[in-house]
Amino acid sequence: MLQKNRILLIASVFILYTHSLYAKKQPEVSLGLIQGVVYPTMSFQPEVVQQASFQYHGGIALRYIAEKNVGIQAELSYSQRGWTESSSSGESFSKQIDYIELPLLTHIYIGREKTRFFIQLGPKIRYAIQEKNTNTYTNSTEHQHITPIENSFDYSLLGGIGLEIRTKKIGYFQLETRYDFGIGDVYSNRKADHFSRSSNQGIIASINYFFPIFKNK
Repeated sequence: MLQKNRILLIASVFILYTHSLYAKKQPEVSLGLIQGVVYPTMSFQPEVVQQASFQYHGGIALRYIAEKNVGIQAELSYSQRGWTESSSSGESFSKQIDYIELPLLTHIYIGREKTRFFIQLGPKIRYAIQEKNTNTYTNSTEHQHITPIENSFDYSLLGGIGLEIRTKKIGYFQLETRYDFGIGDVYSNRKADHFSRSSNQGIIASINYFFPIFKNK
């Protein structure tokens, strides 16, 4: 746990250090809408075999750029996570966990005014607002089938790459993909517990739209 907290602290310090380098000039400030899908998995130890599934991911963003090639992006998003299992006899189990998420990302870009390639890195916290099970197993006693999640609060490191097309009149359009590396666990991970690890992982693909409020001068 101490090592996980160190990683999160280093990521946060990196963002604050980047912000301290900004020059004092008119920033570019943009509001954004993020709409996409997430391919969620849960990293279990002991391992649980899972099937592919796709869920909804979307939210709003505020981007602040006050220096060439570097900015900060804060988001508020809703994301459906969880996992799906199935057996050879056709039985299945799925758990959907709905999260409210708050990423804080360093935004680094290269390119000209009309087209930019970018990467985004930073920490994210999230809170589970509800969970829902769909279970067709008969009399299952598997821990993850019968036990609700024990930790609603979660945190992770987020990294992504994307392409931005910029127009002068109608705003900026993005295609982006991200990897979400969970650090926290949804189940208790003490020595006596069933799972030593149960962390959210996910690949997110989205189409984003940003509208500039202020532009660089």
